[in-house]
Amino acid sequence: MWAVARRPRWIALLLLALVLAGVFAGLGKWQLERSIANGTPLPETTETRKSLDQVTRPGQPAGETIAGQRVTVTGTFVAGDTTVLTGRTGGGTYQTIGHLVVSGSGASLPVVIGWSDRRTAAVTGGDRLTDGATMTVQGRYYPAESPDQDAYTKGEFSAVAPARLVNTWKAFDDRMYLGYVVADGATAKAADLGTIADRAPTREVQFDWLNLFYAVEWVVFAGFAVFLWYRFVKDAWEREQDEAREAALLGADGSAADSGAPSVRR
Repeated sequence: MWAVARRPRWIALLLLALVLAGVFAGLGKWQLERSIANGTPLPETTETRKSLDQVTRPGQPAGETIAGQRVTVTGTFVAGDTTVLTGRTGGGTYQTIGHLVVSGSGASLPVVIGWSDRRTAAVTGGDRLTDGATMTVQGRYYPAESPDQDAYTKGEFSAVAPARLVNTWKAFDDRMYLGYVVADGATAKAADLGTIADRAPTREVQFDWLNLFYAVEWVVFAGFAVFLWYRFVKDAWEREQDEAREAALLGADGSAADSGAPSVRR
């Protein structure tokens, strides 16, 4: 069989099969790396406090890699732009959202200040911080929530959605951080509100079995490309063997007829 495999035609086909196998193996390696990368917990960097401008910029999307990052930001809360949300986790029936204009950038940033079980107290608490004084807020930074997440009930909203907040804020000049800060106890105390229960984010990510399945699938394809070449060569060899046997039989029959040997009748 290997005499057939050494013919130029089949050597060329073998090279093609090896190229395809290499491509499939490369795709399998890529899928395997993805399954491992997706299953690796993100680095625990959120507990190192940073200034907000070290983490993000106005208009820059807030990815999941910085969700829960501890930050410090300085600015001024805008009077008349206090918003109250309900139906949120972290404490209280109502949570107060303040409109902070960040010093330096001048961009707007929603800040979850604290909570209260009374709506009027939640509004009053936010208004306490709108005296025009510059204030430093410490807390955790999170990606903005979508208005689609709002659990709207009787005029109440639940999502920290800048896309909706800008429609109610009185002072807004189109520069916006695409995230929000959940303030710590110092800011809540200054507003005479309860502190939002906020903890370090978990980084548990399950191993990606789907990508692993794809990796195995590509390896199977690579092996199949080489096997297919082997099968073609073997089929060609077996066909030649059959043709040789048929030719030998025909030759033997012809020789017997030409010899003029008498036939024996039984």
